[in-house]
Amino acid sequence: MPEPAPRYPQSVRPLGGLHYGWMIVGILVVVQVIGSAISQSAGVMVAPLRDPHGGFGWGIGTIGVLMAVYYVVGAVFAPISGWLGERYGARCLMLAGGVLYGGSMILLGLVRQPWHFLLTFSLLLSLTQSICMVPLMAAVSGWFRRRLGLATGLLWAAGGVGAAGLAPLVSVQLATLGWQGTFWSLGVIGGGIILSLTLLFRNHPADLGLTPYGATAADPPAAVRSPAVERLRRQVFTRHMRRTRAFWYLPLIHGLGCAGHGIVLLYAVPLAVERGLTLVAASVILSLISVCSIGSRLLTPIVAERCGGKPIIAAALVIQGCTVPVLWGAHEAWTFYLFGSLFGIGFGGEMTAYLVVNRQYFGTGPTGTLYGFEMMGALLGHAVASGLAGLMLYATGSFWLVLLLSMAFSLVGVGVILRLESTARMLIPHWEAAVPPDARARPTHAPP
Repeated sequence: MPEPAPRYPQSVRPLGGLHYGWMIVGILVVVQVIGSAISQSAGVMVAPLRDPHGGFGWGIGTIGVLMAVYYVVGAVFAPISGWLGERYGARCLMLAGGVLYGGSMILLGLVRQPWHFLLTFSLLLSLTQSICMVPLMAAVSGWFRRRLGLATGLLWAAGGVGAAGLAPLVSVQLATLGWQGTFWSLGVIGGGIILSLTLLFRNHPADLGLTPYGATAADPPAAVRSPAVERLRRQVFTRHMRRTRAFWYLPLIHGLGCAGHGIVLLYAVPLAVERGLTLVAASVILSLISVCSIGSRLLTPIVAERCGGKPIIAAALVIQGCTVPVLWGAHEAWTFYLFGSLFGIGFGGEMTAYLVVNRQYFGTGPTGTLYGFEMMGALLGHAVASGLAGLMLYATGSFWLVLLLSMAFSLVGVGVILRLESTARMLIPHWEAAVPPDARARPTHAPP
């Protein structure tokens, strides 16, 4: 049977007011802040879980393995969640994420044994984090034909503002409400907000009869196609994308960068507590990292869109790796806070430009699966780093080698990114030549 003719939105701009794409950015900011409570509270949870006089008293090796499993599960599911977002839509995944978030946080409040923590945090909340990050973050690309760097920068920067308050908030709640009260309150409030925002979220501009922000008459129209045609386009695009070096290197670079800062986010607080700081004072380190990352979160995608993503990510990794030695001699609070302020600049720049780089390399094609693989690399980096760091601490009892490992991961990432192609040109500009003419976004000629 012939496919129905593509339908196109009628207007280039919405009638009056702000483009709905910016509403999508605002929704995703809130979801990202709520979802990041999972990863941001990981470092804060280490101290009470390790406290021999508390309700747990687990060894650092056990905690490290449980954290590593969390990242491994998220890594395995990241490309799957990216594919699910392309197949069923980000809105459907957002609904599932809200339900999972609320239920998993409530179950986390009931944890008493390591296997309880394994099921609730390492498994269920890992799936939740993947859903909240991969398909929802990738969805913003479809709403912006222009100014994707600004939209991504605002999204990550605003998320950094919220994340900056999460570590102290969780530490204060643990001190006042206890373990159960802390995670029950986060689950009920956070899950309810995500589910409420699902009512306002839309997958594509065409769902509201709009075109992407910045679209012009010269841009190919955003056709609404049948599921069979969309599936064919995804398969062809992914096949072409896998032939490029960037498809394989970008997840590796993200993994090395996340391994570098993942060790710091997980073990900077226990290091500071071991050297005399209180848990609340030590959690300020994570807040400073988030606060000082806000500027680089905002500017990195904007600069990457204008000047290319390759050099800006390399510079962020250099800063991230070369600031770690500050912790080697840190014993007073101000030295830890100095480190957090410097490290945050590189931390924010490393993780925020990938959507822009994907656009520069692969255009407006369906890159949700690619972003899923990039997040897979990131989470595997966290898993390997947290596992190796936990084993090093278990074997030596010293944080010195752990910090050296963090520095090495970041600087190796610089070497890998220098091998990437330039972001000045698209890598697969003629991929649509491999699909039937009626499934193309515009007339496409095969390369000579």
